[in-house]
Formats: sequence, structure tokens, C-alpha cells
Amino acid sequence: MINEKPGLMPVLPVEAYTSQAWFDQEQSAIFSKAWTFVGFPEDLPDTGDHVTVQAGLYCLIVIRGDDGTLRAFHNICRHRGARMLRPHGKSASAITCPYHDWTYDFKGNLKGIPDKEKEFPDIDMTCFGLHKASVALWRGMIFVHPEAEPPSIEDWFGPIEKHLGPHRPETMVEVAEMATETEIKANWKFVVENFLDAYHLAHLHSGTLSMYDHANAETGLFGDHFAFYEPLAPEYAEDIEKNAPSPLVDFGTGRMGVYAPMLFPNIGLSETEIAWSTFHVTPVRPDLTIVRTRTKFPNVPQSKYAKAERKSYGFWRNKVRGKYAGNPETDPMSSGNFMAEDVFACEQQQAALSSPFFAVGASADTGEKPVRDYQTVIERWMKAAD
Repeated sequence: MINEKPGLMPVLPVEAYTSQAWFDQEQSAIFSKAWTFVGFPEDLPDTGDHVTVQAGLYCLIVIRGDDGTLRAFHNICRHRGARMLRPHGKSASAITCPYHDWTYDFKGNLKGIPDKEKEFPDIDMTCFGLHKASVALWRGMIFVHPEAEPPSIEDWFGPIEKHLGPHRPETMVEVAEMATETEIKANWKFVVENFLDAYHLAHLHSGTLSMYDHANAETGLFGDHFAFYEPLAPEYAEDIEKNAPSPLVDFGTGRMGVYAPMLFPNIGLSETEIAWSTFHVTPVRPDLTIVRTRTKFPNVPQSKYAKAERKSYGFWRNKVRGKYAGNPETDPMSSGNFMAEDVFACEQQQAALSSPFFAVGASADTGEKPVRDYQTVIERWMKAAD
């Protein structure tokens, strides 16, 4: 049962984190109806470049046409219903299903059927184009939606827009070597809730995120999206031009610090004083999640990065450390890596669910309010599908 006492946590039952039936319902009720993160426009620079994306129950294609336009279709051949394209690649001049070589152009129109005159003499090819989905660009990111006419991307993200950082990711440069893919043995909602939990920052990450002023974190729910901001820690901010380990993002008249919104349902952003990152939470099964991150930095000469590293060395020396002493190779709490610390915490939370004694004894009034609010949003979406 869902918790009927408002303001308490957990709002959701244990089954929401363990049940395959609940997981399947989330795919239908939430992910099949939301805008899904795909990547960046530069991932698909040329005609025929494509990627396939799972959006809840639907496998979708995003492909760049010969007119330069990105379009989205359901990855389902109109002949026998087979999936056509693999996750990444380039289609030379058309979309072709490998099963029977039915061929479609980049606008989704059916253009070729082998042995058409013999096998399908009366078929009207105009009736068998690919099912259309929707694709949109927002703040330098590609998103896709299973519906041909969904709520606009501007309406979907409108409530959170003014609570984001001043970063312009489309003008920044990705460092491919910094992309990560992390398998977490925990339910995807634990991963999102950990991202939202302001209370844990000063404790779990006492040795890894001390550059931010956790006591003055600001959080809020806007639509179904979550805003987060923390100022720089005073010691770090005092001489930020010298202390920053790489060139600063231009904040203009905005407040410098870290903006870390969670865009519903599962795409986090880390918009810091030096970088901009995506944190894409992908549910795999009730107890398994994959998180993929990608990071961009200001597009400035490499010499400025080397200069910032030299200037900031004294500040950062011995600044980052593990929470506990130990072997950093085997103990995430000794690693000095905040992502490893988060993975450990999420997996420990998931493992605890099997104990008859599992319970949430109390919930922090301010620091864990975003977690309660997020669970309430999930609850509403799940109830709407009943």
C-alpha cells in the first residue's frame, strides 16, 4: 500500500523498489509518456546518422535526414513488426529492415519492397510508412517522445527553466574521455532520490564535495521537476579565479555555485562553476540501474586549462579524501570518489529492503523534502494510470 499519511516517508511501498509488476507499470505509466533524453546534436552530424532509444515500452529511432532535419520514428518495420536499426550507426541512403529488406526513406515513407509485383501486387505503399514519434532540441540536448503530437518540450520543461544555471551547453566542448557508465545494483528511484537528497551531502561526501556550502542549499519542486542550488564554500569562493581547477563558466550576473536539477523522470544535470554534465538514470530491472554521465567544459584554449591546474594545485592538494581510512581500490568509502560513495549508499539501501526490520525511522524536514516530494510525484503518475 501507498503511505496514506501525508508528509511522511516513505510515500511509496517497498514493492515500488522490488516488484517486477511495479517496474513494468512504471515503464508504461511514466517512461512511455515522458520526454526521454537521447544525447547531443553533435552525436548525429551527418545524413543517416541514427541512434535507437528505449522510451518506456517503445523503441524509437532518431535519425538525421538528407535535409539536415532530425526525425523520430518507432523502430518497428511495418511488414512483420521486427525492429530494424541497431543502437548506433549510419544508414547509407535509407532505413532498411534486415529481415525482408523493406526500405524506408529518412522521412519514414515506404520506398521499397522486394518482389513487390509477385508477393504484394495490390499493396498501397503510402499506407505503410513508419509510425512517427517526436524529437525536439532543448538547451543543447536531444529529447524524444513516443507520441506524434506530445506536449511541447517547452511546456514540459517550462516550470524548471528559470531555475537552471546560466550554462549554454551548445557552446561548450565535451571531453569524451570523461564519459562514464556505472552499473548500480539498486532500483532507479533510489538513485534519483540520492541525487535529490540534500541532507546527505555534508555527511556521505564530507571529503569529496567540500567545495560547496551544503548548509545553504536551496531546493524546490517546479512542475514535476526539481531545482537545486548550492553556493561555493567560502574558502573556495574567496579566490575562485585562483582556486578553480579549470577555467570558469561565464555566469554573467547569475549566482556562481552548483545547479543540480533533476528533470522528471530521470535526467539529472550538474551545472557547476567549471563544467556542465548530464546524469542519465536508466532503469534496467527492479534492482539494477545504469547511470551514464557526459561532461562539457568551456570552449577556451588548452593553455588556459593548464594554467588553471597549476594555479589551483596548492588549494586542492590533500583537499579531496575518502570518508574513512582504508584501501581506496577496494573500499568506496575510502576512494575519495563521490560517485563511488553514492553507488555504495544506493546499493546498501536496496540490500536493506529484504530485512523484516527495514523501515524509515524519520525524514529530515528540509534536506530530505525533495525525496518525499519526488515519491509523491511518482505516486501521482502511477495512480493516474490505474
